[in-house]
Amino acid sequence: MIRKWLSDDVEPLLTLWLESTTVAHPFIDAQYWQESEAVVREVYLPSAETWVWEEEGQLRGFISVMESAFVGALFVDPAYAGKGIGHALIHHVQQRYPSLSLEVYQKNSRAVNFYHAQGFRIEDSAWQEDTQHPTWLMSWQADQTPSA
Repeated sequence: MIRKWLSDDVEPLLTLWLESTTVAHPFIDAQYWQESEAVVREVYLPSAETWVWEEEGQLRGFISVMESAFVGALFVDPAYAGKGIGHALIHHVQQRYPSLSLEVYQKNSRAVNFYHAQGFRIEDSAWQEDTQHPTWLMSWQADQTPSA
């Protein structure tokens, strides 16, 4: 079930984020993500609109949309990957915004392919100084999504 996140969700959400981001980005040292947790907690979560996928009382995924309709996070518990949770979460926000943008590591081909399948298109590339890895800047418009 998708619902708005609550303040009680912070710890389980951060645990899920750290596990999934480490699995999704094996090319980046896990210490980088551990050191980023405070910024996620204190800056990103408070400034984002976040929805969670909850199943049997446990968070299994979440999506956060920042200012300017920027998808700052979409993460699914690795044990539940490939079960439609990510699709449901992105579809949920696509129903609420006329356009969305995001940034994804080029080496994260699973995520790049997933976003393509959801109607996102590569607009540009960028370089992440913090991690020393290239990213794709992708965007989605409501009127360009292929019908299911």
